[in-house]
Amino acid sequence: MVCKVGKIFKWEMSHRLPFHEGQCKYVHGHSYKMLVELEGETDENGIVVDYYEINKVVAPLLGRIDHAFLCDKNDQQMIEFLGKNNFKTFHMPDFTTSENMVFFFMKLLAPEFGKFDNLHTLMLRVYETDDAYAELKQALK
Repeated sequence: MVCKVGKIFKWEMSHRLPFHEGQCKYVHGHSYKMLVELEGETDENGIVVDYYEINKVVAPLLGRIDHAFLCDKNDQQMIEFLGKNNFKTFHMPDFTTSENMVFFFMKLLAPEFGKFDNLHTLMLRVYETDDAYAELKQALK
């Protein structure tokens, strides 16, 4: 049978959007959440994928971004400041919007979940606040 399972991950992270005309241009932080939803065939025990296996895939990413400053690779002012002051940072190729985050995280996580033969799709939903998120769904096969 085909079934969906999901797991929610939470972390703290700061960023800024230097192009923004409002408050988001300043350094600020969020309590982020990400829903990881997988669709696939159940095994003989009725399991799509064990929640511990989901955690094994996502935990390395969270270890790099939790309590870090998420910085786009072109924000030289922040890269220099963060480096001089030994801040934990994680660089992204684009501006650190929730939309760009969900695309970037998909690029990192989809190949790992694609190793499971029974999984068909991966959906990621990144919450920047309790009521604002970006979502992306991708076929794994």
